[in-house]
Amino acid sequence: MHEVVVKQELPLFDPGSVFWRVNREGFILLGGGAALLQQVAHPLVAAGVAEHSNFTQAPLKRLARTLTAMHSIIYGPRSQALAAARGVNQAHDLVQGILQDGTPRFPQGTPYQASDPALLLWVHATLVRTALFTYEQFMPRLSAEERELYYRDARRLGHLLGLKPADVPPDFAAFERYYNEMLASDTLALTPTIATLADQILHPPISWVPRVAGDVLSIATAALLPPELRTLYGLRWSSRRQFAWRAARRSLREALPYVPDVVRAGRRARRGERLVRRAALSA
Repeated sequence: MHEVVVKQELPLFDPGSVFWRVNREGFILLGGGAALLQQVAHPLVAAGVAEHSNFTQAPLKRLARTLTAMHSIIYGPRSQALAAARGVNQAHDLVQGILQDGTPRFPQGTPYQASDPALLLWVHATLVRTALFTYEQFMPRLSAEERELYYRDARRLGHLLGLKPADVPPDFAAFERYYNEMLASDTLALTPTIATLADQILHPPISWVPRVAGDVLSIATAALLPPELRTLYGLRWSSRRQFAWRAARRSLREALPYVPDVVRAGRRARRGERLVRRAALSA
């Protein structure tokens, strides 16, 4: 009996899109630590992470959950994608509390809720910025038109995850202004809670990861952070570390054309592409 794939079960995003092409690359995972450090630099985001998860015991599990949800939404069939988005939104609705570590911008006692559009937008922006920046470290720089197309789909993703159209910058230029203004503002800060979370991100308690691998990942994380946040976290960026990053980046760029797609592309992206091919054959 032949499998029938109905139209509504196709992925929500076009497999031929820039959005799909960028996010399917496995090396985007190198930016995971940088994305997390950007997110928790916001004191209200950090409070939610610290008080409503086991992040300090298993920081990479939160990253894995985020990636699983994002890839299910981007590459999964429509019903699965919408269910994953609902799951994320429902989880955010439960995350609320009172800030314990005050900052000049957010005094102690400031209430927070993960579904707050301002917090959702910052988390979303860190994922967009990190994906694009990481991609362009190893692949040719996207054109202005490609960036705009990527951002158009990124806005769709944001809408699925609780952001209204008015909450999200309307185009890529506006997005860049928002992101740079956040970096220059007093919104992002370093508190004891944030410092603890950052230490877990930079030095995850994983016994089976060799020290040299951890060192390479920490260099990648620092390299993929904007300079303002490297300064905020007190991360050294010496000429030696910059040289090591450039050498690693060059090696990966040269090796990528020879890496089999089954290794290079994310598992869910390949599954989504098979789904689309089966739909085309049955049409």
